Amino acid sequence: MLTGIDHFIILIPELETAIKSYEQLGFKVVRGGRHPTGTHNALIGFADGSYLELLAFYEPKPESKLWPKLEQGGGLVDCCLQTDNLRADIAAFRAAGVDMSDPMPLSRVRPDGYKLDWVLSLYGGPDRGVVPFLIEDETPRDERVPKEKTHPNQVIGIGTLTIAVDDVETVRRWYAGILSTEGQKIERGDLDAAGVRFTIGPHGFDFIAPKGSNGKLSDWLRSRGPSPYAASLTTASGKAGLLDETKSLGARLFLA
Repeated sequence: MLTGIDHFIILIPELETAIKSYEQLGFKVVRGGRHPTGTHNALIGFADGSYLELLAFYEPKPESKLWPKLEQGGGLVDCCLQTDNLRADIAAFRAAGVDMSDPMPLSRVRPDGYKLDWVLSLYGGPDRGVVPFLIEDETPRDERVPKEKTHPNQVIGIGTLTIAVDDVETVRRWYAGILSTEGQKIERGDLDAAGVRFTIGPHGFDFIAPKGSNGKLSDWLRSRGPSPYAASLTTASGKAGLLDETKSLGARLFLA
């Protein structure tokens, strides 16, 4: 069963710069370690159990599916859903018409030498991020996620991920089949867009398409294709608004 957002990925050109920038935004950032795929990361953990992953390449990997995203500007590029039964959820996605990969192992070595192991299933379609990838841990999840979960800016979790799409109806059918619910129709006047909202665990997913051919969302789809557009973070401070994008390095993050 899907239990909610595990984490989402913010792709950045250089890790140390990103760590300093996010610390300036009021986050406590923990170095995560290295993947055997040419990337390394730093993590921002939250009280709701989710986290943000700041991801950078430590060596050029033009063959990586994420490399073109970095060349486009990086930022918020993908999302991961936590599952307690990976094979069953892969079957549910496939039954809904979504091309998901067979389970594949991956690992990361933390700075203290501890090796983390998990199993993933990735979306096989062209628009990475419209369908999150799925994760099931083999080593304890508590070892993978940051233990530090309090921040000077008082962010306590992820609220809603907004994903720009050009075909709401197809995406609605996918998620209605996966989640056995029709979702909620939504209007986004701030973006002159409309779409559908689904809830997975404590987290929301807004899939929206522009109503016209002009505007921020239309420009985004032309330049980046269907993909994550923005995310809201819940906070105990009562503050709301967009975080400084020069410090979030292209990720559109709102406090709510």
